[in-house]
Amino acid sequence: MLTRPAAVAGMFYPASPDKLEQDIRNMLATVPCTGPAPKAMIAPHAGYIYSGPVAASAYARLIDAHDQIKRVVLLGPAHRVPFPGLAVSRADSFSTPLGEVMVDRDLIDRILTLPQVRVLDEAHAMEHSLEVHIPFLQVVLDDFKLVPVVVGDATTEDVAEVIETLWDGPETLIVVSSDLSHYHDYLTAKSMDNWTSNAIENLQPEQIAHEGACGRNPIKGLLKVARDRGLKAKTIDLRNSGDTAGSPDSVVGYGAYVFE
Repeated sequence: MLTRPAAVAGMFYPASPDKLEQDIRNMLATVPCTGPAPKAMIAPHAGYIYSGPVAASAYARLIDAHDQIKRVVLLGPAHRVPFPGLAVSRADSFSTPLGEVMVDRDLIDRILTLPQVRVLDEAHAMEHSLEVHIPFLQVVLDDFKLVPVVVGDATTEDVAEVIETLWDGPETLIVVSSDLSHYHDYLTAKSMDNWTSNAIENLQPEQIAHEGACGRNPIKGLLKVARDRGLKAKTIDLRNSGDTAGSPDSVVGYGAYVFE
């Protein structure tokens, strides 16, 4: 069995299993978990001290559906390896300090029939945008399988087709990984992130600016599908690193959004 090992444990989140689980549970305990489980959500992927509390606000919504969700489709942007289209991995499982999560090979095979999807292990090897979400999922869900997809230079339509192909029923959760604006001063970032949040809430992929979100490509694809399917999007947390653990002089924006 081929396993994709954790690449950023000890950097983006704790390498100790006990500390990792306790940190996640502490973050989840600070946010409400009321409301129906979302069909899809957007959450950030920075180091936990910066974006973890914002991500927790979305993951807390899954706690009451812990035994319902059996599959998680996880899409995040490529930070290290540029490539066209979308990339899946040959790995049978993805590992974190909390253990291994099996990959749903049947669904990987389903999307490999699409011309924009390819196997590219190099895109997954050091990519943090997917990995940092997996421990949250391991804590809030019971048994589930993962469909990890790194999104490269892909159109809104390319991403939307993949999401539609994987949509399925309430047992399947769609998670898009993205931070928002990068390295502006606090007030500029607030303005930019409010713009992006309005675009997300109004399901307007065409309004997502290039500098508005590093995961703009998977976000746009999700917004198209959500609009086509009549879903509603809601912002449940919107902060930046100046609010959590960084200087206000140069911040990264983080938002959590649910689609119901």
